[in-house]
Amino acid sequence: MTTIHHNQMMQEHVSMEFSSSSTHVQTFSKTTKIVGEEVMTKSSSSSSTVQFFSLVTRSSNIPEGESVPEFVEKPQPVTASEGEKAVFRAQVQGNPKPNISWKRESGIPIKESAKMFYDSVNKEHVLKLEPLTSDDSDNYKCIASNDHADAIYTVSLLVTEGQEKMDFKKMLKKRAPPAPKKPPKKVTDEKEMLEILANVPKKDFEKVCMEHGFTDFRGLLKKLKGMKKVEVEAIRILKPLEDIETKIDTTVVFECIMELKDPNTKMTWVKGTEPLRIQYSLGKYDVKQVGTKYMLVITNVNMNDAGIYSLTVCDKRMTAELKVLDEPLTFLGEMKPVKVTERQTAVFEIRLSKKVPDFVWKFNGKELKRDEKYEISVSEDGLTHTLKIKDARLSDSGEFSAQVGDLVQKAQLTIDRIPIKFVSTLKNVRVKERSRACLECELTSKNVTLRWKKDGQLLERSTKYSMNHEGKRAELIIEDAQLSDGGEYTVVAMQDGDPTEYCSTATVTVEERLASVKSGMSDVHAATGSPAELCVVLNDEKVEGVWLKDGKEITDLPGVQIVKQGAVHKLIFPNMGPEHEGKYTFRAKGAESEASVFIADPPTIDPTLLEALAAHPVTVKVGHTANIKVPFRAKPLPKVIWYKDGVEVTEEERVSMERREDQALLTISNCVREDSGLVLLKLKNDHGSATATLHLNVLDRPKPPQGRVEFLELSGNCVHMKWKAPKDNGGRPVTQFIVERRAVGKKSWIKIGEVDSKVTQFSTNKVEEGKAYQFRILAVNSEGVSDPLETDEVFAGNPIEPPGLASQPQVTDVTKETVTITWNAPTQDGGAPVLGYIVERRKKGSNLWVPFNKDPIQGTKCTVDGLLEDTEYEFRVIAVNKAGPGHPSIPSNSVVARDPVKPPGLVQGLHVSDSSNSSISLAWREPAEGDPPSGYILEMRAEDSKEWSKCTKIPISGTCYTVGGLTERQKYFFRIRAVNEAGVGEPVELDEGVRAMPPPAAPKFDLSARLKSHMVVRAGTALCIHAAFSGSPPPNVIWQKDGIPTKGRETIAKGKNHSQFLINSTKRSDSGVYRILLQNEFGEAHYDIHVRVADFPRPPTNLQLFEEVPNTVTLNWNHSPDVQEDGEAHYVILKRDASTATWFTAAERVFSNKYTVTGLLPGRKYYFRVLARNEIGDSDPLDSKDTWLVNKDKIEDLSAKLKPYEKKDWRHAPRFLTPLKPHTVLRGQDCTMTCAFLGNPRPTVTLYKGDINITANSKFWYNSTSGVCTIVIPTCTLKDSGEYSVLVENELGKDRSSCTLTVYDKDDKTILASVTESLQKKSKYLM
Repeated sequence: MTTIHHNQMMQEHVSMEFSSSSTHVQTFSKTTKIVGEEVMTKSSSSSSTVQFFSLVTRSSNIPEGESVPEFVEKPQPVTASEGEKAVFRAQVQGNPKPNISWKRESGIPIKESAKMFYDSVNKEHVLKLEPLTSDDSDNYKCIASNDHADAIYTVSLLVTEGQEKMDFKKMLKKRAPPAPKKPPKKVTDEKEMLEILANVPKKDFEKVCMEHGFTDFRGLLKKLKGMKKVEVEAIRILKPLEDIETKIDTTVVFECIMELKDPNTKMTWVKGTEPLRIQYSLGKYDVKQVGTKYMLVITNVNMNDAGIYSLTVCDKRMTAELKVLDEPLTFLGEMKPVKVTERQTAVFEIRLSKKVPDFVWKFNGKELKRDEKYEISVSEDGLTHTLKIKDARLSDSGEFSAQVGDLVQKAQLTIDRIPIKFVSTLKNVRVKERSRACLECELTSKNVTLRWKKDGQLLERSTKYSMNHEGKRAELIIEDAQLSDGGEYTVVAMQDGDPTEYCSTATVTVEERLASVKSGMSDVHAATGSPAELCVVLNDEKVEGVWLKDGKEITDLPGVQIVKQGAVHKLIFPNMGPEHEGKYTFRAKGAESEASVFIADPPTIDPTLLEALAAHPVTVKVGHTANIKVPFRAKPLPKVIWYKDGVEVTEEERVSMERREDQALLTISNCVREDSGLVLLKLKNDHGSATATLHLNVLDRPKPPQGRVEFLELSGNCVHMKWKAPKDNGGRPVTQFIVERRAVGKKSWIKIGEVDSKVTQFSTNKVEEGKAYQFRILAVNSEGVSDPLETDEVFAGNPIEPPGLASQPQVTDVTKETVTITWNAPTQDGGAPVLGYIVERRKKGSNLWVPFNKDPIQGTKCTVDGLLEDTEYEFRVIAVNKAGPGHPSIPSNSVVARDPVKPPGLVQGLHVSDSSNSSISLAWREPAEGDPPSGYILEMRAEDSKEWSKCTKIPISGTCYTVGGLTERQKYFFRIRAVNEAGVGEPVELDEGVRAMPPPAAPKFDLSARLKSHMVVRAGTALCIHAAFSGSPPPNVIWQKDGIPTKGRETIAKGKNHSQFLINSTKRSDSGVYRILLQNEFGEAHYDIHVRVADFPRPPTNLQLFEEVPNTVTLNWNHSPDVQEDGEAHYVILKRDASTATWFTAAERVFSNKYTVTGLLPGRKYYFRVLARNEIGDSDPLDSKDTWLVNKDKIEDLSAKLKPYEKKDWRHAPRFLTPLKPHTVLRGQDCTMTCAFLGNPRPTVTLYKGDINITANSKFWYNSTSGVCTIVIPTCTLKDSGEYSVLVENELGKDRSSCTLTVYDKDDKTILASVTESLQKKSKYLM
């Protein structure tokens, strides 16, 4: 292989060799940069191929990351024989993703049998031609295009004449050992040998010469070369070049057809006398060969291309003339007006019919030249002229024209100003009254005219308003803003050449100037006649204010001065007086301060009053009220504090304190002796204090004599005692002492004497030996007698003690109201005989003992009455002698006050209420005799034991009990006794023993377990029947099918109270009635389950087609057994036009085996299909064997062959094909009932519920179409239960079909049996 690169020097003139070499040429459009070019030459002897690439770009600037199309894998030239296939493959990349197309260079469309597709596995674009013919020979282009360029790769396809293919299989069958080689024929003639060598490849010359016996190999070779030089190169021209006449900017092709003896013959294309430099023409010229056709292609023809073109082949030359027609110069289209926004680029473009040298652009009549402002360009073909006006300004608006010679095209350029925008808009401003407000904004342009408006009114420049505009910024300043200056301010900006007003609006809010208190007033306290002032400091000197006294403005107040010093406001009082006291307020805008002025005088008390209080104490009797008043003067009122004997006095029930304007008052009510003492009054305010001292004397009777009475003598004849005088005489002197006495046990005191106050001793002989006494002494003054001083009990002589403890009382008799007790006398009488006994009682749990008798009882027995029934009591006894009562005895045992209780009688009605394998339940009734029992003692013993054992640790409170933990089927005996407080009653025993087992019961099914009476299962799925039951003893379970015990494929699981029947995979033969039979020694029970094993229905058979009515087809077939057995199964009729493969439904829910199909088109052929359908699915289809032709012509021609029309009476009375069926529906669900009928004339349909016509009742949905009547009852209620019927009638008769609807509640067990029966045909459970 030889490669010649473009950067190498080549010949001056180009002669193309149309030979078997493969030439790669890369061409480009004028806007494309030449990247590289290479010519690859392959040596070959039999064929020539073409392979070249070109790239046409659309844009010079390709964004980063994107690229032009590029061939990663290039298509290769193909040479193939007729009948074979040719495949071109290309792999392309580029961004955006290129689109791939295939074309023939000759312009002939690629044949329809060709396949163009994308191989996603190898990521290749493929063109496949099969089978090949000689017409497929051509150059094929693979064009890859995206937004940036078109990449075109051209390869050739050469189709050669076909050769007979060798049947290699036959050759293998006939293969035999190779035949021996025959010796070559000897050649003796040198001329004959030269003829043989002329047809032999050069490499085999020596071998052929040796085979024919010629050894002079080199001599023959020289002679053979001489023979080839003598041969004449034959050229046969089949079609010469022809003259061409064309227009400018077109492409012309000079072509000729010739046969060359030597395919390596050189050819030269010449224009005039100059050979064409094709390889350096940048695509202007191109030489191509397709078979024996040789072509010169000239692109973008212009006037300079006109002339004589010739093709020289060896000694032969063909010529032809190219005439280029010069068309008149015209504008191809009109130059359109342009409208752009300021600073954008405006573009004008015009295209001419041919190139011209004197084209000019003008603006308002002045010629334009290329500069920074104007960019003038011409397209590569010289026809399109473009003018770009850069950075367009308002001054560029005007008329632009394109002129060439006398031809002129004009268009207007309109410049839209750049809209003014506010970089920063006006902002709302809030200022204080009498301050400065400033509004400012910034615009995108400084060449604008500004106007300011307030509330829509134009503002003029004045001392009030300052308007500034510097560069792009503008501001409005409002001096000394008043409340009236508040409002909406707008700045309006405009620019030349733009009528639009650009506005920005803001709100100025002027707030009333409000001051705040910087330093407020405080209360002032001043003595009468002294100076004082109130002062307020504000934060703003400009704010005025007013003074108010007690809410009223001060206008003329004597002795007051109002002063303002900047922000300081004062109210001065030169000479303070009572009239100046009050609440003062200073009020300004936004500020206010308050303070009070008070007279500040210290408290004072009259000195003469102080002397009088000290000299004359305050005297008051006990129980009286003491009022102490002390006048004073003070401002403000002082704090008053009273002290007694140095302790502060506080208010309490007897003591009250009051402060008035001029005096202090202390009141002590119900005075007692202890209130006497030194009283101090203290007055104090913020300006001083004062005190007053006085004495309070409370007169009372004396205190008791002091100390313990001392007995100087204690005998049976005399008692001598001594004491001390009272500590407090009550404010009055003691005049005498009184002595009193009482015997122990007595309540009354007896006066036995008086003594003078100076004597503190006393003696008496009025006593008895051994008797106990108690004495007391009382002091007497003018106010009364003191409390007594009492002595302890003393004996006159030897003492007598109270008696000892009596024995514990015993209860001897009890009734509901009385208790009789007895006791024994105490063992010690205390030195004196027992005089009697005191009996006490109390309720159990109480601490309070109540004496029964006041005077002592003689004897040791007592009946206590007045007791409460059913109350528990305790009793005790106290012995009494001359010395008094002794200590109480130990309390008796508690006893309830009630009549005597009788033991309970015999328990009645003992019997067994229930039993199980581990427990026995018993019940009984209360005894009829005796008092009511408080409980029962239940005992039992096993059959093999003689000892009775209690069933419970404590008595049973009720009348029934279950004994658990028993041994199964063990016999037990039971007995029971009633018990109360009086004791235990006699036992009652069961007549016979009881075994621990359930009570005998016949078998019974548990229908609450949802045992189904009807079941539908799909063939191949499992059939599972679960039954729950009860019975004692547990029943024996037998499963039967159709009356015969089951055996075979089922699995049966059994328990004490349930059984399960299971077939893992059902068959149709498993359909039938399954019975569960329960048996034990007390009875038997059975339950039937109707099981239907459903499958896809079996298809109908024997489909027949015939015509009863013109343009219709009547289908008749034999019933499917499954449709006859299943009331819900039906047929579906389908039809298909013989020209299509799609089946269409002609009818659904057909229950009969005959149907007439309508709506057929005459002249069409149809196939028909019948399907059987049930809830499982569809059967296999039954198709018509032959098509049915609805022949229009045949129908028309039948009129001549028809027999005379005999009128047939098609009328008949209505009758039901499918009657209504009973329905059972759960409350709240919908119910749908259907029936089918026939009748001619068409019968009328009437619906009834019972005897009531419900046809027009809106509750029931009703539809009757094509002889099928459907009734829907939505959301059934219990009231919807009843008999429903459909009446169809016409003039020939009538027919009625009825059914029963049962609506049940899922919790209603009363109708469960009827529901189960009604479910036999309707309710189905698919498992």
